[in-house]
Amino acid sequence: MEGVTSSPGSIRVRKRPEERREEILSHAAAIAVDEGLERITLRAVAERLGVRPGLITHYFPAAEDLVIEAFARAAVLEREQFFPTSGAPLERIAHFVAHIESGASTGLARLWLNARHLSRFSPALDDELQEQDALDRAHLSAIIEEGIAAGDFPIQDAETACVRILIAVDGAGSYVNSAAEEANPAHRRAVADITDWALGLPSGTLRTAMSSTAGITRG
Repeated sequence: MEGVTSSPGSIRVRKRPEERREEILSHAAAIAVDEGLERITLRAVAERLGVRPGLITHYFPAAEDLVIEAFARAAVLEREQFFPTSGAPLERIAHFVAHIESGASTGLARLWLNARHLSRFSPALDDELQEQDALDRAHLSAIIEEGIAAGDFPIQDAETACVRILIAVDGAGSYVNSAAEEANPAHRRAVADITDWALGLPSGTLRTAMSSTAGITRG
């Protein structure tokens, strides 16, 4: 019986397999973001769910499969937060950068850094990381292409601009595990400044757009 409860008189509820699998993945993804991919174990997920580890094994016989799918789940949720589906291209890029600068993506930045390290030892994780990376590039490139077509971005090559922006994001993310606070404002502004340059925009354009679209003034 799937549902394990602690109350003697409580009713056991058997969840549909797809519901249970989604529940397991959701909790595993939360562990990945909160604690790191190394902390995803059958026992850790079972404890969060209040079930026996054997139930997790039923759906994920190999712990590595659970780790990889948990990373993918977190990356998909991150993409939904990063890339809004409505608004002008500049507004959508501003939302993307503001989400990074606000610190809202810190946990996920740690997860990506963690995944890039562990992928050295797991070809399967590396394959998934490359796939999620490609999806991020595709989403960002599509927004940039819209901006080029609309005459908002005075550049010709959306892919090159996309690569430059994502390198800036990864560079900023490489500091997320540092306990020291970076005093130089250039560090905090780097992604916005580089995005202006990559899109061929005058310096400060994106920061103005971030202030007006998100209602946030950043120094």
